[in-house]
Amino acid sequence: MKALIYKGPGEKAVEDRPIPDIRNPGDAIVRISKTTICGTDLHILKGDVPTCSPGRILGHEGTGVVEKVGPGVATFRAGDHVLISCISACGRCEYCRRGMYSHCTSGGWILGNEIDGTQTEYVRIPHADTSLYRIPEGIDEEALVMLSDILPTGFECGVLNGKVAPGSTIAIVGAGPIGLAALLTAQFYTPAEIIMIDLDDNRLEAARRFGATKTINATGNKATEAVMKLTGGRGVDTAIEAVGVPASFLTCEDIIAPGGTIANVGVHGVKVDLHLERLWSQNITITTRLVDTVSTPMLLKTVEAHKIDPTKLITHRFKLDKILDAYDTFSRAAETRALKVIIEA
Repeated sequence: MKALIYKGPGEKAVEDRPIPDIRNPGDAIVRISKTTICGTDLHILKGDVPTCSPGRILGHEGTGVVEKVGPGVATFRAGDHVLISCISACGRCEYCRRGMYSHCTSGGWILGNEIDGTQTEYVRIPHADTSLYRIPEGIDEEALVMLSDILPTGFECGVLNGKVAPGSTIAIVGAGPIGLAALLTAQFYTPAEIIMIDLDDNRLEAARRFGATKTINATGNKATEAVMKLTGGRGVDTAIEAVGVPASFLTCEDIIAPGGTIANVGVHGVKVDLHLERLWSQNITITTRLVDTVSTPMLLKTVEAHKIDPTKLITHRFKLDKILDAYDTFSRAAETRALKVIIEA
């Protein structure tokens, strides 16, 4: 089978790999229908994720058809159409029983990180009973690819951790796919203002279409001044960091109001300064989280009921044999206007 391989920082290639087989009783082998590229994959290629070793098949999102299952799988059978969760969860360990699937002692974020992932034709899914979701008949599979990771990540790590509430003022720093997913799901809670901050006018235009009430181009480090002017000098109740670079987190520190919450979503590869010399007295909360995907069943129902349309995030489509072109398009988003790319196996 063809697969996209991480070769080391800055290097990737398409190679032939053997089709995976069942290793453990709870495994399923899924034939990939559709997958995508995540910003986290770009962080891996930058060398920001040391748990991912050279030689790994990348990718942790997708939909597909179950090819075979291990003897311990009770919920799925060959031929089932499934959504693949980016988080593998045993459902039995201490962390899983607390709903912290991302810290599962035999799972967590391992797909495309510690084990081979989904940017290929077939993938082995551990703990299949609790790491796959059956796709309802008639639902758009492209929409569901957004439920593998970015929608639950934006919602759980940004909206829920950020304590978004009716009538509140929130700022999302970063109008990439994760920031836009936070924007879409923040509207469940009817905040009064949703301010989107980015360097890219094309993405800010998309944010306005998706429901942002105000947009700010952060070029020239003017975002803080603009947010303070919009909020009468008070700042925002929730600041969601959706980039993963020091400048975006520092912006969140600068714009948070007393009593507010900074919700970090971005994958950080280098240290960030925490300015406690001015924040120690401000009653703020700072949250970090790796998505647990506990919200996936709820989000699946909202998509099925047409209450939210994740396909708005999709801008480009490629076949698997053109995945290097897909990476090039996704990594040059400012030029190509890419948000999410769909790759069909």
